[in-house]
Amino acid sequence: MTSWRSRLNSDHTEWLLGEDDPSVRYFTLVDIMGQRRDDPEVVRAHDEIMKIGVVPKILAKQRAGGYWGRARNFYVNAKYRGTVWQLIVLAELGASGEDPKVKRACEFILQNSQDRESGGFAHKGSKKNGGQHGLVIPCLTGNMVWSLIRLGQLEDPRVQRGVDWIVQYQRFDDGVEHAPKGWPYDRYTSCWGKHSCHMGVVKAMKALAEVPEPIRSKEVRAVIESGAKYLLAHHIYKRSHDLSRVSKPSWLKLGFPRMWNTDVLEILGIMTALGYKDKRMQEAVDLVASKQDAQGRWKLEDTFNGRFQVNIERKGKPSKWVTLNAMRVLKRYYA
Repeated sequence: MTSWRSRLNSDHTEWLLGEDDPSVRYFTLVDIMGQRRDDPEVVRAHDEIMKIGVVPKILAKQRAGGYWGRARNFYVNAKYRGTVWQLIVLAELGASGEDPKVKRACEFILQNSQDRESGGFAHKGSKKNGGQHGLVIPCLTGNMVWSLIRLGQLEDPRVQRGVDWIVQYQRFDDGVEHAPKGWPYDRYTSCWGKHSCHMGVVKAMKALAEVPEPIRSKEVRAVIESGAKYLLAHHIYKRSHDLSRVSKPSWLKLGFPRMWNTDVLEILGIMTALGYKDKRMQEAVDLVASKQDAQGRWKLEDTFNGRFQVNIERKGKPSKWVTLNAMRVLKRYYA
């Protein structure tokens, strides 16, 4: 049986445990070293996230209403400086959901982006209904549900409604003869159409994977199974009807954080977190393993740096985040 560490050119766990990035240190202690979240060393690392590095710099730029930039420009006109994108970054970096500024950001998004009629999340708000009903999109809904759960809001009934939206409306069409009709499918053919948008699928799966396994409803489990079937039919990153072709060449460039976009590593991270170890994932796993350098580190190949509130790592340089995520995938897949 293959050991996951045997797939590493060199083990850089100690590098990931450096004090310079408390978020990476925290997740390395928990996900790579297997330490309990209540272990004093883990607790200290988590506390440091709110004091050192990117998280406190982002929170320092937050306005009093819980948003960044202009309140109305939380998504479309402020990539990637608006509130939606800060919520994703804060969740990725393990920010504390108990922090007052984090709580205000969560409440702002729930008040201004969530469509009160359906529970989905829209890319523009309205004065009376939170997010505009006709502007709900699947990738944003998945990202917001995932972020809110990560930031401690799972028990909020509004977040539960977001989960229900995914269960009710998310599709996994793979070139069906007839495109779906009716709301929310009519407005955005790029999201739905005859072939579901991969990004929408991935972000929906990411959100549902964050729901703790013991409390997943049978409906949530069924959607996860359907989404996994869809991703496995695509061998994670290929075209299901022609497996010699890559779905999107940009998915071969590994980055962090992925925001609305995705890559092969993020998809594998979701699938392995859900416990999948299917042979149709093997080529994708081998691809990720092949991208490490001779020293066993992975580079940041793709980034939105320069457009963030605060830059994260440097493009083309060894990345602690990509290395951590690659090691997570290898550990889960070969466990």
